[in-house]
Amino acid sequence: QLQAFGGGLVQAGGSLSLSCAASGRTFSTYAMGWFRQAPGQVHEFVTAINWSDGSTNYRDSVKGRFTISKDNAKSTVYLQMNSLKPEDTRVYYCALTSRTVLAGPPSLWDYWGQGTQVTVSS
Repeated sequence: QLQAFGGGLVQAGGSLSLSCAASGRTFSTYAMGWFRQAPGQVHEFVTAINWSDGSTNYRDSVKGRFTISKDNAKSTVYLQMNSLKPEDTRVYYCALTSRTVLAGPPSLWDYWGQGTQVTVSS
C-alpha cells in the first residue's frame, strides 16, 4: 500500500514537495517513482529511484528542477519540485515496482498510491 502526501497550489516559479510512504510487503521493491496525469491523458513517467543503490532517472522536462530521494528506514520516497511551471499541473501518483526498471510504462509498476493534485498558476 502506498500513501501520498503533499501537493497543492503554487505560483509559477515556486516549489512544492511530495512524499509517499509504502507499507506492507516492501521487501521486493526494486524502485519507487512518480507519474503524473492530466485529465483525459495517460500516466506519464516523471522520475524513479532505485531502492538499493539510489540511482535515479528523470523525464527530460523535469531534469534540473525536480529531485527524487528516499528514506529506506521509513519506506518513503520524496519528490522536491522547484521552478514549477504551469505545464507541471497534473495529478501526481507514486508507484512501486519489483521489476528492474527505472521508467515507464505504467504497466510495469505494481502498486500505486492515490493521486495528489499539483496546480501551478501562471
